[in-house]
Amino acid sequence: MMKTELFTVSKIFHESLFRIPDYQRGYSWEERHLKDFWADLEQLVEGKNHYTGVLTLEAVPATIWENWVDDRWIIESRRYAPYYVVDGQQRLTTITILLQCILEISGDDDLNFTPADSVEKKYIFDHRAKSHSRAYIFGYEKDNPSYEYLKTKIFGEPSDHHSTNEETIYTRNLLNAKDFFIKKLKDIKKSSLEVLYTKISQQLVFNVYEIAKEIDVFVAFETMNNRGKPLSTLELLKNRLIYLAMQMPDAGNGDGTRLRRVINDAWKTVYHNLGKNERRQLADDDFLRTHFSLYYHLYVSPELPVDEDESQRYMSKYMTVIDNTSSFLLGRLFTRKRLSESPNDPLPNITSETLHDYAAHLKSSVEIYFKISTPDRSDYSENEKIMLERLGRLRGYGASPLLLTLYVLEKNSAKRHTLLHAFERWNFLTSMKWGVQRTLYFNRYINIEVVKFMKGKVKIDHLVTFYTNTIDQILKEESVADSINNWIKNGPGYYGWRSINYFLFEYELSLKEKSKSSRSKIDWDAFCAENFQSDYSSIEHIYPQKARSPYWTERFGSFTPTQKRLLRNSLGNLLALSAPKNSSLGNKSFHEKIGRESDTVGYRYGSYSENEVAAYADWGAPEIVERGIKMLSFMESKWGFVIGDNEQKIKALGLSFLLRSNKFSSQ
Repeated sequence: MMKTELFTVSKIFHESLFRIPDYQRGYSWEERHLKDFWADLEQLVEGKNHYTGVLTLEAVPATIWENWVDDRWIIESRRYAPYYVVDGQQRLTTITILLQCILEISGDDDLNFTPADSVEKKYIFDHRAKSHSRAYIFGYEKDNPSYEYLKTKIFGEPSDHHSTNEETIYTRNLLNAKDFFIKKLKDIKKSSLEVLYTKISQQLVFNVYEIAKEIDVFVAFETMNNRGKPLSTLELLKNRLIYLAMQMPDAGNGDGTRLRRVINDAWKTVYHNLGKNERRQLADDDFLRTHFSLYYHLYVSPELPVDEDESQRYMSKYMTVIDNTSSFLLGRLFTRKRLSESPNDPLPNITSETLHDYAAHLKSSVEIYFKISTPDRSDYSENEKIMLERLGRLRGYGASPLLLTLYVLEKNSAKRHTLLHAFERWNFLTSMKWGVQRTLYFNRYINIEVVKFMKGKVKIDHLVTFYTNTIDQILKEESVADSINNWIKNGPGYYGWRSINYFLFEYELSLKEKSKSSRSKIDWDAFCAENFQSDYSSIEHIYPQKARSPYWTERFGSFTPTQKRLLRNSLGNLLALSAPKNSSLGNKSFHEKIGRESDTVGYRYGSYSENEVAAYADWGAPEIVERGIKMLSFMESKWGFVIGDNEQKIKALGLSFLLRSNKFSSQ
């Protein structure tokens, strides 16, 4: 198949078997890729070809395919050529899934005068006469969870295993692709189905290359796979570790194969956990970066210096490494040259134990990472689950290095909860940037005290004290009201505060608790996913941004443009909605926003926060201040600090100009 001519899909599938090797990632195409592919097919006219790209293959050596129990017969007796797909697997997988969908929709009908079972034999599977043995034309290697999933969920074939299908991000993508195509084909006419089949089999063309035996396929994979959807560092790293495992001096006696199995098993566990929660999938490289932050300090970094200046230089160097995790892992740590010792390299050389231990540590860490990121499906205490969920809402659900370290090293639940509480308070209060950028101690990703904890230099109690004292010291050094007022004047204020969703959600929960109701009216995932600049928003300006109604001009017409902006974006004027709504609807008068009893639209039928606002008879500057003071009082109580009396709170709301009007004073 080493040619420069273009091959149709029909020719590519002629007497060939295709397998996705273990160093490859799984199926990564998302809906946007499927839409592009479908659009290409729709625009393809009769008699024209569509260049689909390059398909790079590696012939599978006999020493490997001889162990393929289900496929050996078709290779030996029918001379089918077995290939690994080095490049082009996403497109080939998509084509195979679409062909399967066409077969399911067409039933037993012929396709362009070709019997359905002949099409199935050519593209999906063939079976040995008088036997249940089936050879799948396209698939994954057997130890890949996608192998069984493709066979049972996509091809609809019975399983040979008693265990349930193991789901990963990649298997979910396979099913999503099938669902996408089934919906597209559901109401298609028979004639249109046959036209589509012709387009796929005869009009999509590839350049097909077979890698020469003398070319290292692992290196070729890294250089080729920069097309289509980019590979994540985690996907590239798997290939690199397998490559290094097979370069070990003892690889030939079976140790390389065993190590390869350990690496594959680790990555199988990683992708299973990252994709386990369908509502909240975890990002590859977020996990890898977090894991490496811990692994680096445990196994790679030099000893921690004692001097504070040296510590800052240490942290600066460390942050450079972590900010460039991909280049450090692939360009410095796991490279071929480090298979042998180098006196000029401060990093230790790579051994089989190095690769084994790294894969094992990655595997055990991802299981903890999943539980931290999805606490409701963990076995942690209820108090820990609450705090982990709050930290997830505040920081994002990919766990921080501190949280991963905490759950790797600390087994005492009560101590973990105490640190989680202090860490959440620290994160919330520093999100307003009260002078916390003064030193590297306050890096929000990690700090020197956490590194000391990682290296066993300090205990968990030290970290609790550190986070508590840090905030308390900042609060003592300057007026909280003045600090927040300066933050509002010099920045985006409450509406642009990156923790505004988190605060409004916590305020909503406090109102729910006071109502004695168990019913939640806001879904966090929908609430936090909205973009302020989109047409739909989950946070409302009660006094709207485009206040053209006479109702608003009567109440706010005397204020300057700057004062109006401060009132609009002040905390008391921001409202968490039970469901995102079109921002244009928020420009109505206050009484229209409250709604009527005759319908179910309006604040009176919304979230607990909306219900609270609906109880007001009117909405002007006094109401914005009153509600803002109430919300700041909640903030003081919830996060344990003092802003001051009402006058100080008005200042903290960014509304000091109202104090000068003598309308509001300390009570």
